[in-house]
Amino acid sequence: MGRVLPPRFAHDDPTVVVDPYPHYAQLRAAGQLCRFGPGQWGVTRHADVSALLRDRRLAHGFPEEYRRFAIGDGPATEFFGGISIVRDPPEHTRLRALMSKAFSPALVRRLSDHLTGIVDELLEPALDTGILDAATDLAYPLPVTVVCELLGVPTADRDIVRPRAADLARGWSTEVAEADRPHVHAAVVWLREYLGALLEERRHRPGDDLLSRMLAAGSGEDSLSQQEIVDNAVFLFFAGFETTRNMIGTGCAALLRHPNQLARLRAEPGLAASAVEEFLRYDAPVQGAGRMVLSPIEIGGHTVRAGRVLVLLLGSANHDESVFERADRLDVGRSPNPHVSFGGGTHFCLGAALAREEGRVAFERLLHHFATIEPAGEPVRRLTASGNIRAYDSVPMQVRPR
Repeated sequence: MGRVLPPRFAHDDPTVVVDPYPHYAQLRAAGQLCRFGPGQWGVTRHADVSALLRDRRLAHGFPEEYRRFAIGDGPATEFFGGISIVRDPPEHTRLRALMSKAFSPALVRRLSDHLTGIVDELLEPALDTGILDAATDLAYPLPVTVVCELLGVPTADRDIVRPRAADLARGWSTEVAEADRPHVHAAVVWLREYLGALLEERRHRPGDDLLSRMLAAGSGEDSLSQQEIVDNAVFLFFAGFETTRNMIGTGCAALLRHPNQLARLRAEPGLAASAVEEFLRYDAPVQGAGRMVLSPIEIGGHTVRAGRVLVLLLGSANHDESVFERADRLDVGRSPNPHVSFGGGTHFCLGAALAREEGRVAFERLLHHFATIEPAGEPVRRLTASGNIRAYDSVPMQVRPR
């Protein structure tokens, strides 16, 4: 009798796209691996995912032929091969070191009071109307405003820039749906041209924005090339916008479904930072991270050969019952909370500190301004073909000012 194959991850099942967590539980119970797409294996459990995020036998970069398979021929094929998050040492080390100088924790600390002002301004209309859509009125404009300010994007351009970032987000998958591919390629072209023109302005008239600091970072052979600055600025625009947007939206939706946790957070506003970590765990904005296998890896009695792809199922790892007690329950005070939503190792999310601070301020100010927060209709999921992005298009709330 032949060896029984691990179960298949049904990522194309509409019910799994809407709510993958019961399916993840079945996969974890069956073993450490599941079948994914062609030449791909999914890793289901926290211990393996956490270790593999730091394993040097896995590469973040993918061969060009694989990128063409995953996203089709076009500008995005080259783009997704050049940004820092998919580069491996020594290129990644150089890019990360220089980008970190331009995107430092000190910058995030200086932004705290400014974030409060932005959130207060976004919440102001709801003080009069009593209606707030957490997705469109808060989760969407907050990170866009912040990342546009960081990059020096003029206020007048923000409404035309952010739909391009949303289109780029469709490409964040190990296999992009055919219907999404033209949008991703077009977004790369547009954002490259736009940020490239902005970069040229900063070259002649430097400011205090991220593009200017990226231009100034490094020297000689270690400096960033024009294309590296543009492409990594495009990536930072997406990363600084999409993940934070989704975390705030899914967090608000989760609080509406768990009024006891909303009441607890209101009674203990100091838990806002802890709540952000729990929102990241409970419904991770990005559900999986793809890695290329460089040398054979043994997982759960199966040998994954070199040249195969491992999809580290972050969303599944974050619900592993062996690590998180009552993992299917929202707990805004959960401690410890070793979620893997920001990745790990040398590729740990560069913008994690900023995302955390934006989330903390958003939830603190939301509860500061409103005495009651209740559902004003059913939240509407933003469904992507791959299901790798967890987000909402609408989270309607009825609010009463203090």
